[in-house]
Amino acid sequence: MTIIHTPDGWPTDEAAALAVQDELRGRVVLDEPGPLPGTVPITGVDVAYDDERDLVAAAAVVLDARTLAVVEEATAVGRVSFPYVPGLLAFREIPAVLAALDALTTAPGVVVCDGYGQAHPRRFGLASHLGVLTGLPVIGVAKNPFTFTYEQPAPERGASSPLLADGEEVGRALRTQDGVKPVFVSAGHRVTLAGACAHTLHLTPRYRIPESTRRADALCRRALKEATA
Repeated sequence: MTIIHTPDGWPTDEAAALAVQDELRGRVVLDEPGPLPGTVPITGVDVAYDDERDLVAAAAVVLDARTLAVVEEATAVGRVSFPYVPGLLAFREIPAVLAALDALTTAPGVVVCDGYGQAHPRRFGLASHLGVLTGLPVIGVAKNPFTFTYEQPAPERGASSPLLADGEEVGRALRTQDGVKPVFVSAGHRVTLAGACAHTLHLTPRYRIPESTRRADALCRRALKEATA
């Protein structure tokens, strides 16, 4: 098992991480429409932790633009690079995620994170952070609304309602299947919120959670299990 190294100069405390967020947040691009769903590959990324061994495993799974079949998979395992601090989880995950993305031979297209982009206290969640560092279009699709408020969307697939922070729309609660709980979509980088929602619906033909996330979740758990066996 190869353990990746944390990048030189990576923040090790909250003050340093906040300074990095402040520096990078101004580079986020939110006025590009991004590729249309079904026109470019979609790459799901996710991580799994083993806190006892201080390990994090990341997975990147590339899906075909139209069929959503798996085109390529890659994983990376590293040491947890930052303490647990709400709002700064990206600093725990990004080194391993970047290594998994770098291991791909297929262009990632649009990247989908199991997390947040603009739906973040400082408008710079994992999807935005990863987008700025890679230059790729990235969206966040989360399973819960974090600390933000929303009205329940209508019960049919495709219905949505604003995810609000002090009256500002930072994402949308999006119903991906009739009558199931919504997911929480936010733009990360180089994709509009409307585009992020369209991609999310394209990725959820059968289940509440995007196929990209489902595949990446299973793969990173398998990689962590193999790394700690």
